[in-house]
Amino acid sequence: MYKLIFYVPSAECERVKQAIFATGAGSLGNYSQCCWQVLGEGHFIPSPNATPHIGNINETQAVAEFRVEVLCTAQNVDQAVQALIESHPYEKPAFEVYQPIEKYFDFYTQ
Repeated sequence: MYKLIFYVPSAECERVKQAIFATGAGSLGNYSQCCWQVLGEGHFIPSPNATPHIGNINETQAVAEFRVEVLCTAQNVDQAVQALIESHPYEKPAFEVYQPIEKYFDFYTQ
């Protein structure tokens, strides 16, 4: 079991989540398309070498973004990350992948 955490502009959130869910990620017991999300504000300054989807070179940008957490299995985590990268509007989407403590894995597979 893995947890994929990523940040995505609010306007693109559902589209990106659906791409990830299409890999089978987000399944938990008898439920599918499970995730947790919270709205926040991302800040960044595009460098001169960037091709920003939002904002301008060398200008501070604040964007309404969701932090989304999705559970993945060993069988779909790589595909979920690839779907995130391919569907995300940013050149380099911010994401993290964690493997929770194995002690509790049986809970998710029962």
